[in-house]
Amino acid sequence: MDDANQDALEELGAHVTAKLGNAVIDHHIGNGELNVETTGDDIVRVLKFLRDDASCQFKSLMDVCGVDYPEQEKRFEVNYNLLSYKHNQRIRIKVRTDEDTPVPSVSTVFPTASWFERECWDMYGVFFSEHPDLRRLLTDYGFEGHPLRKDFPLTGYVEVRYDDEQKRVVYEPVKLTQAFRSFDFLSPWEGMTRELPGDEKAEAEEG
Repeated sequence: MDDANQDALEELGAHVTAKLGNAVIDHHIGNGELNVETTGDDIVRVLKFLRDDASCQFKSLMDVCGVDYPEQEKRFEVNYNLLSYKHNQRIRIKVRTDEDTPVPSVSTVFPTASWFERECWDMYGVFFSEHPDLRRLLTDYGFEGHPLRKDFPLTGYVEVRYDDEQKRVVYEPVKLTQAFRSFDFLSPWEGMTRELPGDEKAEAEEG
């Protein structure tokens, strides 16, 4: 990133912090973008300001996505990625929350947030209060759990198959048909202790 863009982002960060005051917990520049951390209580006001302020004009919400840090008390980070066509700038707004505390929906500010928030709810289990239609988006209606959580098992909790007798799709607990095996990760040449077929010929030739 050149000095002009760096200066522009630093100026934008100072402007946002000055206007929003305590709503801004922290801000920094990373990977050529301005990152601003706020709270769930302030997210609607922050996004309205960024959309409408003349020095911001972030009219497009590109994405709402989640990040899971299970070792932290507030394990989820909700990221709002905004784009300003007028100023050719990007900004990322971050909100931290836990499994029980909802984050207010911003679909009244950016209508596209409705689908993004549904995806975040589906994948991470982050609840968005006052969402007009918060339900799963990418998984099936009977799906259990939230697949992008770090503690979600790789095999899932249930498996889906078509039952020919019932003539419908059924859900059953996951059954691992392959027995557990312990791998020592040795080279096949180092780990092999028995004689391989054909080795006796090499020994005969040497003798």
